[in-house]
Amino acid sequence: MPPERRPRGRPKSAFKESSAGGLQSLDRALMLLSAVARRQSATLSDLARETDIPTATTHRILTTLQAQRYTAFDEERQEWRVGIEAYRTDLSFLARTSVAEVGRPVMRRLMADTGETANLAVPDGAEVVFIGQVETPNPIRAFFPPGTRTSMHASGTGKAILAALRPDRLARVMERIAFDAYTPGTLSTETALRADLSETARRGWSLDLEERHPGMSCIGAAIRDEQGEPCAGISVSGPTARFSPDRVADLGTAVREAAREITELSGGRWA
Repeated sequence: MPPERRPRGRPKSAFKESSAGGLQSLDRALMLLSAVARRQSATLSDLARETDIPTATTHRILTTLQAQRYTAFDEERQEWRVGIEAYRTDLSFLARTSVAEVGRPVMRRLMADTGETANLAVPDGAEVVFIGQVETPNPIRAFFPPGTRTSMHASGTGKAILAALRPDRLARVMERIAFDAYTPGTLSTETALRADLSETARRGWSLDLEERHPGMSCIGAAIRDEQGEPCAGISVSGPTARFSPDRVADLGTAVREAAREITELSGGRWA
């Protein structure tokens, strides 16, 4: 008797029991991590009971998370608590969301006070990524859509962040900078950039005079996290004609104070 032919039509689902089990394990791991975070510290039996996960399974999941430093075990108290990686993940989220939310009204006020477009950017490797902007009503103005990337060495915000980095972190970022010359004013050597960063660190704000775009200039200052490390930057940008030498210092002071305000409102430490 010939074997029965499988009916043609919709194929069997690729979502098999094994893949479902994998997703269930992830779901349980996240449940346990949330339970640990809520309790701050808890015994194995307490966590198993709260999540309704078998004790042996709970232990396996917790030790897996421990290997990745998302949980930690207190031998003396025999309790589980949140690990350093979970803490870092939380801080990363809080830093980004808090700075963006807190920064918006500060940016609006900075734009109103200076008459120039205010920008908010975060570091990503050797670049900065613009995540917010409040445009000036002036018909001639700078515009950087969210997601725009610029090399740190040719950006007011980027140079402000670089100037606030610890020497070891600065050295690592410097190794990744290509030092492309976008305009005749670009600081296209490490020597020139370091000299500029020293001056930036001294006064607390950076100055970009047509270093990325001809005819456009920018002044930036670093926003700091709870450790006093730069986590973002705020700037004003516009036509170079409006960045005259007699106005630059006042603009720099305004930008620096805006960075200080966002730092403090988002829980950061102003160094």
